[in-house]
Amino acid sequence: MEAEKPYKNFIQKIIDEDNLSGKFNKNVHTRFPPEPNGYLHIGHAKSICLNFGLAHQYNGLCNLRFDDTNPIKEEDEYVKAIIEDVSWLGFDWGDRLFYASDYFDQMYEFAVFLIQSKKAYVCDLSADEVRATRGNLKEAGTDSPFRERTVDESLLLFTQMKNGDFEDGSRTLRAKIDMSHPNLNMRDPVMYRILKANHHRTGDKWCIYPMYDWAHGLEDSLEGITHSICTLEFEDHRLLYDWYLNQLDTYHPQQIEFARLNLNFTIMSKRWLKKLVDDGYVSGWDDPRMPTISGLRRRGYTPESIRNFAEKVGVAKRDNVVEMNLLEHSLREDLNKKANRVMGVIEPLKIVITNFPENEIDYLEAINNPEDESAGKRRIAFTKEIYIERSDFMEEPFRKYFRLAPGREVRLRYAFYITCVDVIKNSKGQIIELHCTYDPETRGGSSPDGRKVKGTIHWVSSTENIEAEVRLYDRLFLEPNPSKSDNINDTLNIDSLVLKKTCFIETEMKKASVGEFYQFERLGYFSLDNIDSSPEHFVFNRSVALRDSWKKIEKGFQTSKIGCG
Repeated sequence: MEAEKPYKNFIQKIIDEDNLSGKFNKNVHTRFPPEPNGYLHIGHAKSICLNFGLAHQYNGLCNLRFDDTNPIKEEDEYVKAIIEDVSWLGFDWGDRLFYASDYFDQMYEFAVFLIQSKKAYVCDLSADEVRATRGNLKEAGTDSPFRERTVDESLLLFTQMKNGDFEDGSRTLRAKIDMSHPNLNMRDPVMYRILKANHHRTGDKWCIYPMYDWAHGLEDSLEGITHSICTLEFEDHRLLYDWYLNQLDTYHPQQIEFARLNLNFTIMSKRWLKKLVDDGYVSGWDDPRMPTISGLRRRGYTPESIRNFAEKVGVAKRDNVVEMNLLEHSLREDLNKKANRVMGVIEPLKIVITNFPENEIDYLEAINNPEDESAGKRRIAFTKEIYIERSDFMEEPFRKYFRLAPGREVRLRYAFYITCVDVIKNSKGQIIELHCTYDPETRGGSSPDGRKVKGTIHWVSSTENIEAEVRLYDRLFLEPNPSKSDNINDTLNIDSLVLKKTCFIETEMKKASVGEFYQFERLGYFSLDNIDSSPEHFVFNRSVALRDSWKKIEKGFQTSKIGCG
């Protein structure tokens, strides 16, 4: 007996079965249908990768289509941002960029047909009255008093609605289905509402706009979508989509639902993300702390890391919560292979090498990327004065602290062994400078006499460097599930952004450009900020730390006596 074919996800199995049966003539045509009412986030990235990925796997097509049916919340800014995000992720929709508004005329004619078929009517109930008469899961709804309007009267009123003869919200067009149906979506749902708002594409042509449930299935049908893939919250709406298409006797796509992405320590609600922007908690939709694709891009995430993350998360039928650590791991995994290594100091403490000659530079050799031999090597300048991290020195070290301390010898990465011989303080008792000696016989970081040191620290010349601003980003929320809090503001992490205004980095970084990625040794992965950085002012964002244990070490410093300001 032949073993069952392994599938990465259940959707592939459905498509294979459809192809085997000849359904859709073995064609696969998907779509990604965002609403242009905000920026895309990491949850959308999963859907993008799924829809475009399936189309690619089956040599099919994938459309990019904007469901722009609500002009009050939609803007061209969002449209442009979405197009940029999908393209940046590496996907191409060819000439198949569509909008729900492309079909407004057809949707209107379809609605007229349903009125003529006695399957729709104009209702004068307000939105509150419609909700009040809808019933609930235990009680049937109540028929609208306008449900039996004549076809002619509804046609006339619907025309007047389109022409702008009535006030916003005063009338709706509703489907005539069943007010006692167990699925509440089938209880005479609203198809059109009066909304005298300027649309970002059609201007003031329309005074009525289709509801999402009326428009969505029609768009899929008109575009010839074979597999309409959406998240689980639309499962109960599938019956309504099918009802509309059945009444119109038109082409039926197959809707398949999957679990949306839920990521801990963040939120996926556009409404809440917009509130964070509008209330000034973040600098904008592309703030590097935001889970938006533009925010992740600005922070230093790569499209490959996000696609790999989506692949690892997989596709499921049941909602679950994914660890933020997995997203961060996907980035580290990608950048470890492609990011050149450099040394940078973000909390500088000056060291004077007392036995190194004045005004002399010793150029040392360093490896650019141990994961990629083709990346080659670089020269770094060693001078009499250097900077190290302030946290790499401790006047009274705790047990198992192996970095620099009075009388202790450590290794400078790629350079020499140094020993601290004096600690210089200011009038407040704060450490401002260290005096050390170096062993010239240890050039390159090893001793000819075989002596070993346990600590290796990074450094930068105090004269041969570039000065930069460094931004250290952390998770925006302190709680794993911030959306469950009564006040989401209470869960915000006030230390989600730490600015380091005066940092020093190897001169190699004079050549840095936006879109390149670097590992600052021992500190994490960094990239130039694509908004605020310039040739005159370098601004580096930390995408992610090297590993979680690094934060634990930093906390250890804070609880021990460091003896510096």
